[in-house]
Formats: sequence, structure tokens, C-alpha cells
Amino acid sequence: MNLKEHNISPKLTEIRQLDDYSINRIAAGEVVERPSSAVKELIENSLDAGALKVELFVKDGGKTYLKVRDDGQGIPEGSLELALSRHATSKIDGSDLLNISTFGFRGEALPSLAAVSHLKITSKFVESISASTISASAGVIGTTKPDALVCGTEVEVSNLFYSTPARLKFLRTDRAEMIAILDTVRRLSIAEPYVTFLVKDLSKKKSNKETFKVTRQNGPLLQALKGRLKEVLGVEFWENSLELDYNRDGIKLFGYAALPTYSRGSATVQYLFVNGRPIKDRALIGAVRAAYSDLIVRDRHPAYALFLECNPVDVDVNVHPTKAEVRFRDPGTVRGLIISSIKGALATAGHRASTTVSHGLLGAFTSNNSNYQQSRKYYGSGSELGNIPKNYLLDEQVISSEARVDRIEDLSNENLPLGVARGQFHENYIISQTDDGVVIIDQHAAHERLVYEKLKQQLHNNGVVSQALLLPEIIEIDQNDIELLLLNSTELKKCGLTIEEFGPGSIIVRETPAILGVINPKSMVFDIVDELKDQSVSTIIIDRIEAVLSKVACHGSVRSGRRMKSDEMNALLRDMEKTPHSGQCNHGRPTYVKLKLSDIEKMFGRT
Repeated sequence: MNLKEHNISPKLTEIRQLDDYSINRIAAGEVVERPSSAVKELIENSLDAGALKVELFVKDGGKTYLKVRDDGQGIPEGSLELALSRHATSKIDGSDLLNISTFGFRGEALPSLAAVSHLKITSKFVESISASTISASAGVIGTTKPDALVCGTEVEVSNLFYSTPARLKFLRTDRAEMIAILDTVRRLSIAEPYVTFLVKDLSKKKSNKETFKVTRQNGPLLQALKGRLKEVLGVEFWENSLELDYNRDGIKLFGYAALPTYSRGSATVQYLFVNGRPIKDRALIGAVRAAYSDLIVRDRHPAYALFLECNPVDVDVNVHPTKAEVRFRDPGTVRGLIISSIKGALATAGHRASTTVSHGLLGAFTSNNSNYQQSRKYYGSGSELGNIPKNYLLDEQVISSEARVDRIEDLSNENLPLGVARGQFHENYIISQTDDGVVIIDQHAAHERLVYEKLKQQLHNNGVVSQALLLPEIIEIDQNDIELLLLNSTELKKCGLTIEEFGPGSIIVRETPAILGVINPKSMVFDIVDELKDQSVSTIIIDRIEAVLSKVACHGSVRSGRRMKSDEMNALLRDMEKTPHSGQCNHGRPTYVKLKLSDIEKMFGRT
């Protein structure tokens, strides 16, 4: 509001220095947003102190009580009061603010907490015989007193934000705050696999319930990280992820990235670390997303736990009050490393698909299926099928014509991960037999991916080979869509599609990608228009080209409803085994489901 327009004179006040209490309350608003922020700061202090075991005790989502206990080196008695002073830290040399290798370095967390809560610190320094304690409340620091503690440090925070009721009013429910706390501990535990973490809920309804526990891992870093990820994210994540270990220009990227078919409905299984520090950086998240760009449908999210390590002077961790974001000296190199590493790892996975696809299918077959349970009750287990009267057994003549089985020569299943085709049903799904089970393949989805990868390879080499149409096709289309197509005509030509304006309200298609054979140009053009409209204007050219290629591939793939001969089906399987990313179609859906014979036998009660 312009004060002069309303004849209001601005109130003149003198410039004055804020007192320490006000400064700390303001700092608390930046550093300690909610209980999970306090937990993060306190646990990071424990880790910087060399702790190998960190315990957290919580009441009411951290609103009324938090305690962090560690077995670190502790704080000397003479430094306890100084630890509650603003900008006091033992973690950096003030003359070298660029070379930061610890979690905390600002010296704001403890004084900020002391300004908005009742704070008590008890600590025993490794070189001391006894422990000491100090308390602070509303910015008033008490005196240091002797106390009892075996080792390390305990920090207790009571009645968080009691002196700033406005902040307290905006906290969420106890359950929501506890979930945020557990997420913070989970991230820190992944960053520190050699440390034991324990969380206990002391709320009345929980009665000292242990809500999170991971034990210290051993061995080389990647091995320790693998064990920690199994504990925190579950065996399923580890089974469906790929190990990364790459270096470029002094920057190291390692960790695990999940298969595209293991994608999630939200971004909850995404963990990024820079020099061991958990971060949520939009630029890095965007780089990971770009690596999965043509493998996951837009409303799905990749799962990963990735670590970047570099010289501390090459990254600024001080661009955000909570240090959640970072800035690299050479962001292009970092982005390129992330994208190329993940793409390379996914390419080596070949046709591999997530095990959760098969698990989901088995669950659909067996969970609460009343007809299945009823049939087992009547007929008994598989070993009793011999007791069924002969007139109940199916004759070859009455097998449904929906399932079509070709008599094909017996090929060896050895070194054939997707096995040998045994039949086709509903003219879209192929049944294949492997040495230890069966595979069900979606012929259209699988071939769509194969065509797409071949088109990308052609584009990478010399551009997609095109074929001239004997009779160029004239397509009537909205003028705005024509402008959009012409704007991207150079990129479309690289994809093998040549179009020209043909009078008002129409275009003419003169060439189409040769790999597609005979197609419907009109249908393909309208699909490409939809894709171009859906692409962000900020999308880089290669992404736009690949998005168009994905639509083009759909028109050149084996269509649903087409009958395939046995040699065609087996050729498709062999191509899938040789083609990167063939475990999922261009939209991120699985192209096949694999069932082990042992699982099938369980379904029929044979084991």
C-alpha cells in the first residue's frame, strides 16, 4: 500500500540492535520449523560428535517432550554454557568457511531451541571423570552443575514453542508430527549406516513403544549401505534396485536406483545425500527425473537412495537456513553425471522388471478368493485331483478356443531368461515357459518398447530413416495445431516424419519412419500434436524428440488382436532379452509378468 496516496505519514523509528533473545527467536523460526526440525539438528550434533548409537525419545509428536541421547565424545564442562551462545561452534575453522565437512556449523540450533522451549543438556566429555548439566528457558541460561551420565550427551527439549504460541498453533496433529520425525530419522540413518538408531514413543497411548530401530552395519560402504537400505526401505526395494558407483571430474555418485516398474505413487522413497548430508534439492531431483523420463509415466515417481561426494569447496551447503538445498560450482557436470549414470545402470538391467509385478499377480490370484477356497474345499489339494470323476476332466476337444497353442519344437530354456513361447491367448498375451516357471508377455507393450529403442538408436546414429509415401496424405487439422507442428518440423524430420503446410487448415505428410512399415499417418499426427501440447516449453529438445518418438513407436508396434506365429513370438522374446528397458513399455507399465513354478504350485496346494 502506498502511504502517501492515503495521506498516512510513515511512523519513524530509530534503528536499534535487537537483543539476543529476539535474535534467537527469529533464528528459531528459520532453523526449527517443527519438532522434526529440532530432531534433525540434535541428531546431527550427535553424529558430528562421533556417536555410534543415537536414541530418540518422543512424547506427543515432539510437542511436549524430546530427548536425544548419544555415545559421542561429549562436551567439556567449561563449554556447556558457550554451547548455548549464538554462533558458537566447534565444527569449523572460522578462517575456512568453504571447507565444511560436518552437519552443523552455524551455531544456531541450541540457542534457538533454548529461546523457544525448556532445554536441558547433560554431557560427559571423553576426557572427564564426571558429567555436567545446564538448563535454559526462554533464552535465560542457568549455571553449570555436576550430574551423572556414563558417556556422551543427552539433550532434553520440553514444551517446544511455548514462548511462541503462534508457531505452536500451526503445528499439525501428533501423528503427523511423529511421521515427520520418523522420516527425518530415516534419512539420517541412511546417511550413517555405521550408526545404530532407536526411536521410542513415550506418549501415554504408546507406553514406551519402539517405533524405529536400525542396527550398526559393518564392512565396506556400499555393503553397509545395502544392509541399511534393507532395514529402512525393506528387502523389496533392494531386490528391485540397481547399484550405482560412478566417478566424473572429481565427483562420485553411488547408491541404488530402483527399476522403473518399481515406481511409486508419490515421491516418498527418494533419498539424496551430498557429502553425507540429507538434502531435498529441486535441481538434483529434476536430474533424476530426467534420467527416468521415457521409462516412467508422468504421475509416477522413481525410488532411489543416491549419494554424491565431492570436494567441500566445490559445493555451497549454506544457501538455505536448514541446509536442505545446495549449490554446486559446476552444476552441469553434476546433472550430466546423475542422468548418464542412472540411464547406464537401467540399460544394463536389460529386460528386467520389478518383482512386485509378479507378487501383485499372485496376490490377485490367492487373496480372499472365495471361489478358489471353495474349490479347494470341494476337490481337496492338488494331490487329490486323481479322485475327481472322469466326467469332470477336460478333454482336448473342449479346451476353449480363446487360448491358442502352437505345436512347436522343444527349444532349450537355458540362457533364455524369457523362455520359449508356448501359446497366445486373447490375441494379445504370449505364454512362455522358462526353466523354473512361466512368463506372460503383453505383445503390444513389449513391441512398442522395442520399436522405440530402435528409433532412439537410429536417431542417435544418423537420424531416423524415413520412407516416402507413394500417395502423400493430406490431413485437415486445426490451424493452431498446424503452427505447433511447423514449429517443431525440424525435430519431427529427425524422427522420420516429414510434413508441410498444405493450404489453410491442412497439412500434407510426405514421409514416415521406415521402421514402422504401413501405418495410419493421420492417427499418428494427432497423437504427436497431443504430446507436443503436453510437453513443457522448458523441456530440452532431446526430451521433446524422444517424447515424439514414443508416440511414433506406438503406431509401429504389434497391435492387440493380432495373431502371431510361434516363430514370431519367440523372435519377440529374443529381442526383448537383448533390448535395454524392455521390462516396461514407453508409459512405464510392465511388459511381462514372471511366475515361478514353486509359487504356482503353492496356489494349487501342491506344496
